[in-house]
Amino acid sequence: MTALHAQAVPPSEAGFSLLEVMVALAVFAIAALALLRLEAASLAGSATLDRRFLREVEAGNQATQWRADAGGGAPGIAGGIVINGGRRLAWQRVVRRDGAVLVAQISVRALDAPQEVAVARAVRAAP
Repeated sequence: MTALHAQAVPPSEAGFSLLEVMVALAVFAIAALALLRLEAASLAGSATLDRRFLREVEAGNQATQWRADAGGGAPGIAGGIVINGGRRLAWQRVVRRDGAVLVAQISVRALDAPQEVAVARAVRAAP
């Protein structure tokens, strides 16, 4: 063998070919994109749960306030807008008499997502 001829490199020491590296990068890129989509879905779900929790807390607050309010027991409809946790929430309370008790149904809607509603019910003795 002359010096001009290159020595053959055994396959175990040859390393990766360009094609193998490109396939590996494509596989990792697809996996990374799937993880990004999963993170986006997780964040959207977290925001939905946050809005739901805030509406339910405000509905409970309104029910407790109605129970404690001595002068607000008359049957009828009332409503308003409150800010809770930096969000504007609209609430509506419908009070009806059911025998010797008053029953209130309170609906709370976030103004930035009006299709989402939380409902609380409260009962107290009629005056």
